Amino acid sequence: MLAIMADPIAEEHASQVGELCCECGQFHLLLDNHLYNFQDEVDDELICHICLQPLLQPMDTPCGHTYCFKCLENFMQEYNFCPMDRKKLSFQQCHKSSLLVRNLLDKLIVFCPFKAECQQIMQRCELEAHLQNRCPGFKKYKSELQRKKNPISKGKEDPPTKVETNTPKDPEVPSGGSSLVGESSAAAVVSLGTAEPGLVNPAFEETEEDLPQRTSLVAETTTIEIHREDPEEELGMRIVGGKDTPLGNIVVQEVLRDSVIAADGRIAPGDHILEVNGVNISSVTHCQAVSFLRHPGPVLHLMVLQEKGFSNKTAQQDSTSVTNREVIHVTLIKRDRSEPLGIKLIRKTDEAGIFILDLLEGGLAAKNGKLSRNDRVLSINGQDLRQGTPEAAAQIIQTTESRVNFVILRQPGVQLSDPVEDGSTSNNSSSSSSNGGSPVHHRRRLDQNHYRRKSTYQKDLPQGYISHEKTVAIKKEPKESLGITIGGGRDNKNKLPIYVTSVQPIGCLFRDGRIKRGDVLLSINGIDLTHLNYYEAVSALKSNAASHSVILKALEIISLNSPEPSLDIKEQGFSWSPLWITWLGLPSYLHCCQDIVLSKGNLESWGFSIVGGFEESKGNQPFFIKTIVPGTPAFRDRKLKCGDEIVAVNGVPAIGMSNSELIPMLKEQRNKVTLTVVSWPGSLV
Repeated sequence: MLAIMADPIAEEHASQVGELCCECGQFHLLLDNHLYNFQDEVDDELICHICLQPLLQPMDTPCGHTYCFKCLENFMQEYNFCPMDRKKLSFQQCHKSSLLVRNLLDKLIVFCPFKAECQQIMQRCELEAHLQNRCPGFKKYKSELQRKKNPISKGKEDPPTKVETNTPKDPEVPSGGSSLVGESSAAAVVSLGTAEPGLVNPAFEETEEDLPQRTSLVAETTTIEIHREDPEEELGMRIVGGKDTPLGNIVVQEVLRDSVIAADGRIAPGDHILEVNGVNISSVTHCQAVSFLRHPGPVLHLMVLQEKGFSNKTAQQDSTSVTNREVIHVTLIKRDRSEPLGIKLIRKTDEAGIFILDLLEGGLAAKNGKLSRNDRVLSINGQDLRQGTPEAAAQIIQTTESRVNFVILRQPGVQLSDPVEDGSTSNNSSSSSSNGGSPVHHRRRLDQNHYRRKSTYQKDLPQGYISHEKTVAIKKEPKESLGITIGGGRDNKNKLPIYVTSVQPIGCLFRDGRIKRGDVLLSINGIDLTHLNYYEAVSALKSNAASHSVILKALEIISLNSPEPSLDIKEQGFSWSPLWITWLGLPSYLHCCQDIVLSKGNLESWGFSIVGGFEESKGNQPFFIKTIVPGTPAFRDRKLKCGDEIVAVNGVPAIGMSNSELIPMLKEQRNKVTLTVVSWPGSLV
């Protein structure tokens, strides 16, 4: 059946109903279901027999009927029977429909409700993001609504915004040229004035003082072709997110050094992967995305959405044409870590980022001959430096063992501006030489201390996870091996607990069969393993394996909704480690937290977006970092990562809060905020 078509702008009863719904773009009462304009007739099996519309948040009854969550909830407040067969029923007996049914409903094709300004069609699950980020009609509606609410500002000129869906002949370079312009890049410059659905973002907040400088948040959709000499070589990036998590999209968390992706240089942490070889993965589960990205092949086509930061009026007006700019990839190979490259890096007064001031005579870079004065450094070893500092670049160079992969933007004929001195540091130096790769005076700050998650910060396991603790007692020969390999350890970058990476067919644990790959090891013969580093754990396991009997306590994490991909990771050349989504089911008492302190100016935003929190239909969900915006405090600090869970803000636990409760807390912090986070390594692809 078709839903009633409605043009939101022409609704005469708008004042009675309220503002347009930001999720479906139509007028309806707050407690009523969303309204959609479906392209085709919807199968009767997918219709709610209370509202007679296609199901939303479908709920199954024990007697085999399915209704919308809101419809059933409202009905059960007055009656105690099923609307179809009138059998006795309580709301607590009902449960969410299967993932298959929910996916079928999400994929129903709908029209954009702003048919006068936008003729787009899309899957139902994509409409909210379309309205928030891309729809010119909804943007126009919001502008008109804002003018009605603030008549005082009617005389002020609205900041310009653009939505370009076709590849421009001369691609716009926002923020003074921070865009990567590649030969095969099909870039669509998108203005993101508001956050994504369900995503409240202190990063995107704009004040009256901001408007003269910042117009909107800009992102580009780019198609990138990755070539592999070995079709089975891993790409070398970690991903988080998926349809089965609050993050929704698949987001790049980290790019590994000396990897295929790092050598290419165009993908950076925070990029959203939309397509893999023409397959849309913006609405697939985490495990499905891992399978797509791990699929072997010599060429990989990726469509990614890349945040470019806030656009700047002056920069856009003054920026020169980029038709004669080119992106160049340069690899320098050091004989050892301490060998200098012979590069002097600086900042410029009129443009963000890092530039090459000089190449030292006789140095590695000068001998190579491919880098030039005034080249802008976009990335080094896959680390995004478009809004970076010379100190950050030097740190990356200094810690690299051999291959240093540069991606630089070159524009012939432009003279170098005088370097600007950075008054924010005590030595007032913003230049950095790669002679050894370290800044002139700067020292890298020590990592923040990690600590066990406090009892006040602890939470129940998310929906869809079970953790099963098991005790395995084994009688064995003194010389017989346990036959397991392990990973993790509290010295690990992510402070992981010890977990089993393989069970070898030669040891007593393989014969017993109860310890599995992925199990978290809690203790052996009464010795606590949960606080040990890797080498301490190896030593404890070896020394206790020498006895006649071993009692091993372990924890098995079971994800009910997201079993691991069927492909054997080891056979495909991947060293095994648990997927990111597995760690979400680890009990709180085994988490290690980190306090990250961010500071900002009065006119800045924090620079990150969040998703998650309490929802009536989904219960308590963790808050996750979804986006980190280039050029902002969160981006410059470099400790916060996409996929990190926010545990507390200034010591106040976030557990049980909704978006509408946590956002004001973040906005109230004027110049400094302490975020307590738990960070899990993304899934390696």
